[in-house]
Amino acid sequence: MQNTRLITLTAMLTAIGIVGAAFIWFPAGVARAYPVQHAVNIIAAVLLGPGPAVLIAFLIGLLRNLLGLGTILAFPGGMAGALLAGLAYRWSRKTWAAAAGEVIGTSIFGALLAVPIVIFFLGDSAAIFAFVPAFFVSSAAGAVLALLILSRWRPDRKRNESE
Repeated sequence: MQNTRLITLTAMLTAIGIVGAAFIWFPAGVARAYPVQHAVNIIAAVLLGPGPAVLIAFLIGLLRNLLGLGTILAFPGGMAGALLAGLAYRWSRKTWAAAAGEVIGTSIFGALLAVPIVIFFLGDSAAIFAFVPAFFVSSAAGAVLALLILSRWRPDRKRNESE
């Protein structure tokens, strides 16, 4: 039963991340902001933990790239943010800590991990400083969205109060 739940949630969150990327984005400096990706990272980190959250971030990045909805920078930013969100939630059991982990993981560590990619494709390591603010705006918007969703999440509440 637990494996079925994990696979189902992984597939659902991945699908939400892909559909969200197709419809909800905005320009953020030199990059595009995909806040749904970051919201999904936080929700996955809270519901499933750091490992599955990183897997979901990888799957969303891979499928977004295959569908032409993203760039290769989706991998370091999304995966670093998901990992830090999951670890922060595991250590604190606070959703705001998961959100902060996503923002720090994406905007700082994700940008640093993107340096080799930026050097390879753009030939200039100084270009990485243009990605930090864009990654920050995108992940902060996603963190707000995730906090709103998780504040309404009540998994222990009965589905139908009239029963």
